[in-house]
Amino acid sequence: MTSQPILEVTDLTKHFPVSGSALFKNKSVLKAVDGVSLKVYPGETLGIVGESGCGKSTLAKTIARLYEPSSGKIVFKGQDIGALNSKALRAIRPKIQYVFQDPYESLNPRHTVSAILEEPFVIHTQLSANERAEKVCELLTKVGLPTNCLNKYPHEFSGGQRQRIGIARAIALNPDLVICDEPVSALDVSVQSQIVNLLLALQKEMGLALLFIAHDLSVVKHISDRVSVMYLGKIVETSEGQALYKQPHHPYSQFLIDAIPKPDPRQSKKRMRLTGELPSPIAPPAGCHFHTRCPLAQKKCKEEQPKLVNQSSNDHLAACHFIEESLNQWDKIWASSKENAR
Repeated sequence: MTSQPILEVTDLTKHFPVSGSALFKNKSVLKAVDGVSLKVYPGETLGIVGESGCGKSTLAKTIARLYEPSSGKIVFKGQDIGALNSKALRAIRPKIQYVFQDPYESLNPRHTVSAILEEPFVIHTQLSANERAEKVCELLTKVGLPTNCLNKYPHEFSGGQRQRIGIARAIALNPDLVICDEPVSALDVSVQSQIVNLLLALQKEMGLALLFIAHDLSVVKHISDRVSVMYLGKIVETSEGQALYKQPHHPYSQFLIDAIPKPDPRQSKKRMRLTGELPSPIAPPAGCHFHTRCPLAQKKCKEEQPKLVNQSSNDHLAACHFIEESLNQWDKIWASSKENAR
């Protein structure tokens, strides 16, 4: 990437205090996001993937300042927004917008579509009522909804249509960055592709940067320019999308990619098995957080936390002490996959 990042997150943490029980009064800390650094460039899509509970949504909400960061920096267009108060954030809000996972929960059930889409203009602009009404109609057309639905309520729409309304609200003020927090996971598979294609079309038309959160790696592969893999509050790998899927460096990324369902039911495949449970973010393992489930783990993994460093000349970052062994493991998986495909 030659341009300056529109968003740069450095060593971001979000910790939640957890009250002790009646018997044990000591309070603990849940480390939902634990030292995350990432960059998003203008017009690109950065995908964030990982198991449920790894901290993806908390990361997204902290970047959008829906949660207060515990520490770290959030620099948006050269300005550190992590330290801004609510009044100063008001000027930033139009440029960073959010699309939520559940379109029904994110829309006010007592408001019509017209009122929902008009609200951003009421809060952030000085447009007249007629001008606002014109803008609302333009938004509906952009997201593929008829303008005769202005007086309908959210419950009168399907899940996909409600998400289109949520996207229309997000792009109303011409943002620079849209954070999509699992925007298709609550939708039918047939509708997911429509919403993803809509986001791609809007990105091209408006020059949007997207931060796309998902647990479905096949969706992320389709939409993302770069992908970051998250495990237990940390980024363990970041790479250009196609390079990550072709040759994942981190063992955890290999397990995730190997688990993607194959479209051909006749193709049998012996998959890697990820044993053990996801550790608690209240008491994460010492050293590499993944060592309790990693087949390549050695003594060093249990004692020393690996750094997210460049493993090749094409900005492929991975946090693993034994990259060579990990790549050898993936070569065996890849060879087995090709053998089964014959």
